[in-house]
Amino acid sequence: MTHEPDLLLDLHRRMRRIRAFELEAGELMESGRVPGSVHLYVGQEAVAAGVCAALRDDDQITSTHRGHGHLLAKGGAVAPMVSELFGRADGACGGKGGSMHISDPSIGMLGANGIVGAGPPIAIGAAFANKYQGTDRVAVAFFGDGATNEGTIHEAGNMAALWKLPCLFVCENNGYAEFTPQAAHQAIRDVADMAKAWGMAAEVVDGMDVLAVYDAASAAVARARAGEGPTFIEAKTYRYYDHVGMKGLRIPYRTDEEIEEWRRRDPIVALETSLAEQGILSPDEAAAVESRLRQEVLDAISAAEQASPPDASALLRDVYTVTGGTR
Repeated sequence: MTHEPDLLLDLHRRMRRIRAFELEAGELMESGRVPGSVHLYVGQEAVAAGVCAALRDDDQITSTHRGHGHLLAKGGAVAPMVSELFGRADGACGGKGGSMHISDPSIGMLGANGIVGAGPPIAIGAAFANKYQGTDRVAVAFFGDGATNEGTIHEAGNMAALWKLPCLFVCENNGYAEFTPQAAHQAIRDVADMAKAWGMAAEVVDGMDVLAVYDAASAAVARARAGEGPTFIEAKTYRYYDHVGMKGLRIPYRTDEEIEEWRRRDPIVALETSLAEQGILSPDEAAAVESRLRQEVLDAISAAEQASPPDASALLRDVYTVTGGTR
């Protein structure tokens, strides 16, 4: 399939922005400059970028505890995300959500979620509302292979298929449920096989190839908008660092050889090589993009360090609703 240069450059920027953010976020956590745990998306950038590039601004997504990349790929701004990591009042969630609960409804990002498997029921709720209201908006649920053992996934998948809801189930299979390899918690090799039981269309794609992800997502989105129901996409991908933080390459439950094998398939490097071969983006231009996006993150960090935390009076604001409005 032929892809326009503008799309290729857009996919490159999305992945590079995620990589720049995540590398700095990992350093912030390891140095103790931000509170709590940070679950990095490094290595998986092609999935979020490929799927979100196939969506419109008014489409919706739900995310996971590893959700920074999803928000950025959907169009979220860097500065509010950085401020949220620092727990600042000008953060994406007013400094009260933190890394695992970043959201931005204005761009259709319905939230990262610290509860494994919690996103799909929210996504199909949005998809049901979209269909009920007569729109052609699509909702996407991102989740990992470990989450597919949760009942919420099967309940949401069955309902979505039964009612032909306009949604996508995107499983980012990075091979590990926290620290447990897939073979130790599932008898199947392809998680997408589960969708057969629901009567849902399913496809397995190379999650390290942003164009393969984009093409699969585009076809699934078109089916959903046409009223043909949901699609399950399993993207085989890999996270370079540990479940939490960035403790280097020596991770006890994985071999250095395994990590290096996946790193040789880096989705960003692969796309940059292809762009250079096509004369679309030279190595120097790619380096300039990387430098500019990293500086964007560094500037946001400097600003966030000087920003104020939320006032105690904001403790219960945006936490619950009552008849007549938000309290």
